[in-house]
Amino acid sequence: MTSSGDRGWLRAMPADDGRDALFSRAGHRVYGTRRLSELVQGRPPGVTGSQWGSASRAAFDLVVCAPDTQRPVVAVTIGPVPLPGSAEQRAERLTDAVSAAVGLPVLRIGSPTLRAADHGRRVIEYVLDARAYATGGVGDEPAPVGFRDILGRLPDGRTGPVNDLGALARTAAVEAYVAGRLADPIVRGLHVSWTEGPAQGWSWVQPRLDSCLVERVSITAQRFSCGVDAARLAEDLATVAVGERLRATGPDSPDLLARVDLTAEIAALSRRRDELVGGFAFDHLCAD
Repeated sequence: MTSSGDRGWLRAMPADDGRDALFSRAGHRVYGTRRLSELVQGRPPGVTGSQWGSASRAAFDLVVCAPDTQRPVVAVTIGPVPLPGSAEQRAERLTDAVSAAVGLPVLRIGSPTLRAADHGRRVIEYVLDARAYATGGVGDEPAPVGFRDILGRLPDGRTGPVNDLGALARTAAVEAYVAGRLADPIVRGLHVSWTEGPAQGWSWVQPRLDSCLVERVSITAQRFSCGVDAARLAEDLATVAVGERLRATGPDSPDLLARVDLTAEIAALSRRRDELVGGFAFDHLCAD
């Protein structure tokens, strides 16, 4: 949330906005695409006219507004990560710098598969529920069990984490295995948080014993808490993306990664554990 000083720069969504909210959750109204200039009242100090002219045209996929003030709680983008050194990456960094100057919280979910139109509502509702749960403890005490770890009855009758966003994809993997489309029914994954970078989640299944269908998701949360560990959320969203890919990918798809190559990439990641928050907890995946 922004401080009271920051709120002076953030514009409340007008009550008579012709483009009404897409949906509401726990009192928050969630709007579709908005430019930065629609969320901010004027150019902040320290931002040049050229910088403002470029950043103000940048658009966010979704904007979540507070129940009381109708000012933005967070602006969200979901989609591919810009290539290093590209014009898109430079524009994103400039937008983030201006957003920081006005105290606008930003949540960026990077994925080659997930899109705001198809997955945005589910993600936003999940995050708002997780945030509400995280602040729902007794007094100053946090909730006794993390939102992601709440156990309950799953659709297939088993007991498990009811707030696992990847649950449907895991079920789809079992069905694909039974149908002979996967060599292994288990969805595997890992998650890490870079000290100087985003949280990342990887998830994969094996259409063949020697190949993997791999999805990677990054989460950058600036001045915003997702209510759950961002790295675990990134892994769950990578699993959601695996489920999307399972619908269209066959065992001979050119997009598959050789299992030995994936193992090598995991081993390379493990060697960078000093750059990770909390180190690397997935050494068991380094052996092919």
